[in-house]
Amino acid sequence: MLLALSILFIHQGAMSTWPDSRAATDFLGEKHLRNVRQLTFGGQNAEAYWSPDGKKLIFQTKQPEYPDEQIFTMNGDGSDKHLVSTGLGRCTCSYYLPDMSGIVFSSTHVKAPGAQPPADMSKGYVWMVNPNFVMYKANLDGSNLKPLVDLGRYVAETTIAPNGKYMTFTSDYEGDLEIYRSDLDGTHLKRLTHHFGYDGGPFVSWDSKWIIYRRDTIDSQKAGDDYKELLRHDLVRPTKLEICMMDPEGKHFKQITRLGCASFAPFMFPDDKKIIFSSNYGDPKGREFDLFTCDLDGKHLERVTNAPGFDGFPMFTPDGKKVVWASNRYGSAPHETNIFVADWVE
Repeated sequence: MLLALSILFIHQGAMSTWPDSRAATDFLGEKHLRNVRQLTFGGQNAEAYWSPDGKKLIFQTKQPEYPDEQIFTMNGDGSDKHLVSTGLGRCTCSYYLPDMSGIVFSSTHVKAPGAQPPADMSKGYVWMVNPNFVMYKANLDGSNLKPLVDLGRYVAETTIAPNGKYMTFTSDYEGDLEIYRSDLDGTHLKRLTHHFGYDGGPFVSWDSKWIIYRRDTIDSQKAGDDYKELLRHDLVRPTKLEICMMDPEGKHFKQITRLGCASFAPFMFPDDKKIIFSSNYGDPKGREFDLFTCDLDGKHLERVTNAPGFDGFPMFTPDGKKVVWASNRYGSAPHETNIFVADWVE
């Protein structure tokens, strides 16, 4: 591990040439977004999540210096970008601990330290459920890295309750993609979902009383057989996902959206009365993803973004004044994804 870290901190060349941020022109109709700024430039950057004090961001990025996606942190204005993963393998789903004592993320750097194979798109649009992911905990600067949850299968999509009493994540170690809860040290593991199909991408409400997540809608024998066959090859087809919610015991289930498309990455407004999420709703080809908001009963659906391509992974600061998300807008290459931040206008 020391060798890996020494390799790492030498190779931060390309990102060190980036500006901290730059102003981005507002797209027509994006009335909730003001003072939009681009924080990353080049490669693939996504899943940027705020620190509990709303001052820093942790995100994943794929850059040419590294074999695969790595975890970086930066200030909320894009300054002080730092690598905090090992530089090996593939990393994903990073999050700050509520007391700012450290970070968690999933990585393959021990079990598979090289570039990970891409998802087999000959089977259509699919996501990979990488069985080599292990959840790790580290200090804020990436030091003192230790395994936290290793179930021998996919462990990722981790988020943490703001009250610090539990974390929630997705795994298929029992044969199906389900949501689990544990203490912050990985103990007292509890399965929360028991629905056949993909249950994943959980996020916790600000009061820590609810978990919102995406759920696969398998509505036929053919769809069920397709799901099982893909999962056998560590793949999942995310074409019909609805946003749902439950309490931290896995009870009081409620389906929020009924859009019949791919909706994911839900996050609560600071008052816990509405959600913001990403969806390809309204696009017959299913390629245009935008941010939407709605009430917890699915009513008052409103489209937030209008930029062509992908907009996803939104998260508010605790005070609700700013929102961060990933977008294809203003990319220097086709399908390039970068991190953007804006003032939120209610």
